[in-house]
Amino acid sequence: MSVELSANDRAMLDGERGEAARLAMRIVVELAGVMEADRLIDVASAHVDGCLYHGPASLEFAERLVAGGATVSVPTTLNTGSLDLLHPELVRETPERARAAGRQMELYEAMGCRPTWTCAPYQLPGRPSFGQHIAWAESNAIVFANSVLGARTNRYGDFIDIAAAITGRVPRAGLHRDENRRAELVFRLSGISDRLLAEDVLYPVLGQLVGREAGSAVVAIEGLPPDTSEDWLKALGAAAASSGSVALFHAVGITPEAPILEAALGGRPSSRTVEVTPERLRDARDELGTTSREDLAAVSLGTPHFSLAEFESLMPLLDGIRVNPRVELFISTGRDVLAEVERRGWLSDLQAAGARIVTDTCTYITPIMRVEDGPVMTNSAKCAWYAPMNVGAEVVFGSLEECARSAVRGRVWRDEGLWADG
Repeated sequence: MSVELSANDRAMLDGERGEAARLAMRIVVELAGVMEADRLIDVASAHVDGCLYHGPASLEFAERLVAGGATVSVPTTLNTGSLDLLHPELVRETPERARAAGRQMELYEAMGCRPTWTCAPYQLPGRPSFGQHIAWAESNAIVFANSVLGARTNRYGDFIDIAAAITGRVPRAGLHRDENRRAELVFRLSGISDRLLAEDVLYPVLGQLVGREAGSAVVAIEGLPPDTSEDWLKALGAAAASSGSVALFHAVGITPEAPILEAALGGRPSSRTVEVTPERLRDARDELGTTSREDLAAVSLGTPHFSLAEFESLMPLLDGIRVNPRVELFISTGRDVLAEVERRGWLSDLQAAGARIVTDTCTYITPIMRVEDGPVMTNSAKCAWYAPMNVGAEVVFGSLEECARSAVRGRVWRDEGLWADG
């Protein structure tokens, strides 16, 4: 299928807007061909993950774009990099790799991207509106934008994300089209206790189950409380995008495209209904751990980046007590959220309790934790998925309260009553 191009698209493709714009448009047009799109559409914003250093190829690509005069044409935020620029002493990286990672971050700034350095751009002011077409990378941001905000983006990976930001264009395909946003599978909660429905730990575990069962399918979820918070939906989506490649879920009665199940399905029957029982949730929970050890070297919170509301929930759990000296407690967050935490006077209290704040990056992608000293406990399914592969961590999974109490105790603490049948 040939792709219909505007005059401006052709000007970029012909090199009239510079070499970088030509390369970027070539990438977008090739993607359109692969996705069988008939034309390109404008995007209102972009979120770029290519600023994370993966090796020489990612750095060389950024150098080539800058040398070709690349400038983003739409508001563009930056995902986490490989360094914590505010707390460089935390990063345990080789000098050579740190220099390359820093250079790559600088290059993306040079293209006009905002140095937000967060995997949760939806926590920033001016987030996308319902129905708005955007070009976002970062799996948890993608599923949040599509599901919770009702904006429209495909899963744009490295190189494609910055190409879309430079051109301001993406293929009219995938989740940008109405017919591809209908749910194919239904997950129905059954027999889940009221207590578990009101706990943060349910949502990453449910996301683990959803992703494993759904793969890349659009899903509808029935049975969640109508007051389910954005942070819990964030955890659900991040998990489903890690155990699978879910880019859009509809929480019936909660998310904007699913006031009722029939709306989420778009008038079609579902291909399958998955009953979500306490037993299946316990199995999914157990899949998120890699060890039965109870000693801990670290506790990692904030994957995706901790929100202000999550800090508010953590504060009473650490009030007047200190983290065990054998355990390091890390909280990853964005700079904007950190500024508000400091303004409210919480930062000094967290530091007094022994917590360490990580910005600009995350502990599951950058060597910060001393994983050789013992397991890491986390409340994040995403961290549980990627920390073993990326930084060699053994992982213990638990709720926010279980993580906080374990950090103070110095060993894993469990609230087994959470997982009883309803």
